[in-house]
Amino acid sequence: MEGELFLLSSMIFLLPVVCGCPEGCRCHSPSKSVDCSRQGLAEVPSGLPPQTLMLHLQDNQIHQLPAFAFKSVPKLTTLNLYNNSLSNLTPGVFHGLQHLRILNLTQNSLQSLESRLFQSLPQLRELDLSSNNISHLPPSLGEHWENLTVFAIQQNRLQQLDRALLESMPRVRRLSLKDNLWKCSCYLLGLKLWLETFIYKGGITDSVICATPDIWKGKDLLKIPHELYQPCPFPSPDLESSQGQQPGVVHQVVPRHPESHSVGERDHWKCEIKPKLRPANLRHAVATIVITGVVCGIVCLMMLAAAIYGCTYAAITAQYHEGHLAQADEPVKTEGKELFDSSPA
Repeated sequence: MEGELFLLSSMIFLLPVVCGCPEGCRCHSPSKSVDCSRQGLAEVPSGLPPQTLMLHLQDNQIHQLPAFAFKSVPKLTTLNLYNNSLSNLTPGVFHGLQHLRILNLTQNSLQSLESRLFQSLPQLRELDLSSNNISHLPPSLGEHWENLTVFAIQQNRLQQLDRALLESMPRVRRLSLKDNLWKCSCYLLGLKLWLETFIYKGGITDSVICATPDIWKGKDLLKIPHELYQPCPFPSPDLESSQGQQPGVVHQVVPRHPESHSVGERDHWKCEIKPKLRPANLRHAVATIVITGVVCGIVCLMMLAAAIYGCTYAAITAQYHEGHLAQADEPVKTEGKELFDSSPA
């Protein structure tokens, strides 16, 4: 009996090793999921089952992920890295994950993302980058995002979002943007126009609340009229060179965004000049003319109705007085005739 108990306990002890489940992790064979959350891990554990579809690494202390960090689990469809200490992601970290659909990077310390970081994830459906310190997303980040439907970047430090990035995910249906440092200048007009079309087509998004400038602070970007945005000014290279060659000549320099002097941010603040269908003053003038014409037409109709009414009333009144006078004269004539007839012959 003791031998059987010893054998049974040995089998239970060796079960994780036989099944290929890393120490401290919980493997669930029917769902092919591995839960390694809250284990104080500093790196991706080794010995993961190659058939794993869902890997949970949330609430650990992972600071760095090398390239091909998940090559041992090529069939992965869900990867949860919530609440770790990731400050940057090495290029190629997700290589080999051709089937990954859900990626959660929420609540880390990410500050920037390499432009082709997610290029090896053609099946990606949901990407959550919330609660990081991201201040810039390159336009090429969304290459091969044809299948992305959920994109969350709330609670970061974004001031601007390139329209090209949004247009690279044609199937997105839910977009989370709130709690960023949105700068509602002309550089955000592209985002405003894209969001209006996105919402019109049935997309779901939260609010984009302006942080700067002070005149729009606390305002919803979608409620700011288009007319208040002017095309973004950008200096010509010829103009800049001529200013450098002729220091004695005074030129009017078009101001740049303070962030645009760094090489990495130069493309980030490119202007998006959007043609307007009609200038604001012309539209207002046409509206004024139309309203004036309508008012004048109504006034003329009222004056015509008043004139017709006055003429009709005067005619009826005159006819009434004429009949009344005729009735008053008839008894006088009759009385005179009787007096005449009663006089002696």
